[in-house]
Amino acid sequence: MSKLRPGDVVEVRSAQEILGALDTDASTEAMPFMPEMLQFVGQRFTVSRRVEKICDTARKSGGSRRMERTVYLDDLRCDGSAHGGCQAGCRIYWKEEWLRPVGEAFSAGEPDASDELGARARSATKRVRDVQGEPMETYRCQATEAPAASTPLGWLAPGQYVREVTSGNVAASHVASVLIRATGARWYGVTRMLASRALRAIHILGPRPERKPVRSSRPSREIRVGDTVRVRELSEIRATLDGRSRHRGLLFDSNEEGYWCGGTFTVQDRVERFIDDGTGEMIELSSDCLILEGVACSGERSVARRFCPRAIYPFWREDWLERVDDAPHRPSAADA
Repeated sequence: MSKLRPGDVVEVRSAQEILGALDTDASTEAMPFMPEMLQFVGQRFTVSRRVEKICDTARKSGGSRRMERTVYLDDLRCDGSAHGGCQAGCRIYWKEEWLRPVGEAFSAGEPDASDELGARARSATKRVRDVQGEPMETYRCQATEAPAASTPLGWLAPGQYVREVTSGNVAASHVASVLIRATGARWYGVTRMLASRALRAIHILGPRPERKPVRSSRPSREIRVGDTVRVRELSEIRATLDGRSRHRGLLFDSNEEGYWCGGTFTVQDRVERFIDDGTGEMIELSSDCLILEGVACSGERSVARRFCPRAIYPFWREDWLERVDDAPHRPSAADA
């Protein structure tokens, strides 16, 4: 099939056609077709972006990986219904083999294979791993299999930026502006660090103060789904972090999350469980962890991950937010 581009309208192929493109692990080129995707079979969507590269959150390499023949459709996300109720809300990868450009001829009247496709997809949602000599059942999804469905990509490789332009993902002027801004920020950071070290070496500045995180109580759950909140200023949030930029174990990414400081948003969800990309284990949270509507990683502010399109939802601690008192609580399903 021809290479799909952003803006193209496509139809998700029939269950029978998709089955023909899957291996025994319900995958195409190591990318699983998940049960959560069955509801979209036969429907039409718009290609929102080609997935030319992704950030590596499974192996925690801090770099990017090259992905091919894969796109995103609108902002379709996994609802976790077949994966233990995972609430990460990952965008769904679509292999081109699973899609048909609108207008392309196809064979009508083929048998309905929805049940067979669903059974195969569901059978591939779990696997048994050896953990310290003991078998452990873990989840298998597109996020856990992304490393197998991609190849390492050096962050200095110029081809990755050229592909973002030629694929139609972004304009050349935007790529240039992001890279220029990133270079400036990088040099500023390095210069500031070197100057600070030099001043300390000649005793003009004292030793670096030890960062002591503000002690906070366990989740009060004062903030609820549907509430309007304001993200605290960066200086206030930094006061809650330890030396690894974490608050009770949760990382605060000052490059991406810091961008939203001062903004006002609606609480979309309270995360209680999600699948670890690296291990496939279900992480059950007893601590406060929130998602905000319209807040996702841009993929344009983190070193070595420029133009990652995953739009991952950041997790927020209640201590990083404050309720907007004059905004009424909006009831949601979480209140039921």
